[in-house]
Amino acid sequence: MSKICDLTGRKTTYGHNMKHRRGSSGGGGAWKFRAQKTRRTWEPNLRKVDVIMDEKKVTLKISMKAYKALRKYGELRGVRLASAE
Repeated sequence: MSKICDLTGRKTTYGHNMKHRRGSSGGGGAWKFRAQKTRRTWEPNLRKVDVIMDEKKVTLKISMKAYKALRKYGELRGVRLASAE
């Protein structure tokens, strides 16, 4: 089960956790004492929602940002919430 928004394409992004560490603390230059990095991921906040797409009721996994836009504007990229009917 992939963590991708069916409406916006929002997906898992990758990066680093950086320690909050000041510059060097002695000889060897700043690169010898640079802050540690740990790999991490940011996953989208997804939920399953029933929507009307091409006049058919379909269940999609959408991000909360897309869900909030659907609730606010009523329609997003030709898709409407099924509960609004």
